[in-house]
Amino acid sequence: MITVIGTGTGAPLDAAARAAVRGAALVVGGLRHLEAAEVPADVRRVVLGPLTPALEAIEQARVARPAIEDEAEDRSAVTTPPARIVVLASGDPGFFGIVRALADRFGPDALDVRPGVSSVATAFARVGIPWDDAVVVSAHGRALRTAVNACRAHPKVAVLTGPGSGPAELGAELARRTATRTLIVATALGDPARERVERVTPAEAAARDWGTAVGVVLCLDEDRAVTTAARTVAGPRTGPGQWALDEDEFAHRDSMITKFEVRALALARLGPRVGDLVWDVGAGSGSVAVECARLGAAVTAVEKTADGIERIRANAAAHGVDVLAVHGAAPTVLSDLADPDAVFVGGGGRELPAIVTACARRARRAVVVSLAALDRVPAVRSALLGAGFDCDGVLLQSSRLAPLPGDVTRLAATNPVFLLWGTRPAAPGVGPSGSTSFTEGVVQ
Repeated sequence: MITVIGTGTGAPLDAAARAAVRGAALVVGGLRHLEAAEVPADVRRVVLGPLTPALEAIEQARVARPAIEDEAEDRSAVTTPPARIVVLASGDPGFFGIVRALADRFGPDALDVRPGVSSVATAFARVGIPWDDAVVVSAHGRALRTAVNACRAHPKVAVLTGPGSGPAELGAELARRTATRTLIVATALGDPARERVERVTPAEAAARDWGTAVGVVLCLDEDRAVTTAARTVAGPRTGPGQWALDEDEFAHRDSMITKFEVRALALARLGPRVGDLVWDVGAGSGSVAVECARLGAAVTAVEKTADGIERIRANAAAHGVDVLAVHGAAPTVLSDLADPDAVFVGGGGRELPAIVTACARRARRAVVVSLAALDRVPAVRSALLGAGFDCDGVLLQSSRLAPLPGDVTRLAATNPVFLLWGTRPAAPGVGPSGSTSFTEGVVQ
């Protein structure tokens, strides 16, 4: 067995853990874990840095080896059992930790996991806030953008930090994009002499050098961080019970709103999810923006009219979501925005091809365009293809039930709408993204 011991946030090892370390032939862990565990001098130690050498050392220690016994007549037939192995890990090693890599390499049945308290649980405990409804994001060895988008979209987020993805970098991004978040920066959790838990604004976080002892940052909308609603499923709020809401669910001007039939297919092609950033360009009432936010994405809505900006903000507030409303004309205003995962373009006039081109150059995954004018379809399609996207589309023409006198109904046709979408092809040989970087459970 490989005994994986979570050290929590710095508590001394218990008697069983100390006995496991003393009886091991190989102990793997971060330098501070090895020093704190007082590994005996005759026990082989491997200091965790890059993961691959540690896994190779564990693999070699697990292989049975020939024993050296003078009395054995056939030494090739005599073996010793595999070495006893201990892995020391911070926090809970099954939570964004080394257990994933060990289980993948050696199988779950080879592991004896003894978890500690995670840094996330400890940080929330320090500020007295429940966290069964929190979004937890690792930015350790990963791009910070996913954590930033989650913090923009959700009222309670824990970010596991790492070099280049700490409170200063997180604060700098959030200070530009939201005015309603507070950061709780937890430094050296579990260390009586150095532990600090500080409440700062994103701008204050961005202005400081936090050192290397920060393990987790909580990002809170403090007005919404604690609710009395009973929870059944842990994690962020579950997705909405329905989407493609009726037009009367939104404030709009003169029926200038993306109809729900069009919105339904647009949402399917955009694929908004937690950690994504979606642009809604030419947002109008912001119905697409609000629906993407309800599905968990961070959303920026771009609108050139001042009254449209106010409607977007009012609709977002009415549906309890965060949408960043940017007043300005595309494509010029787009240069100041963070790169999106997906873009919905619902307006543009004669500038539409230029807007689609600008969006397609920046979008990581998809661009979806809604347009009523047949004459603009070829130019939009060319813009998507010219940006290297795969392009497809449909003409949506629906008829809704409408009442007639005498308790009967008729079909009332809606205006036909073209919906085009471009998707960025995956690079050859590239599948779902993964990472070999671990936050808790290794060297934190």
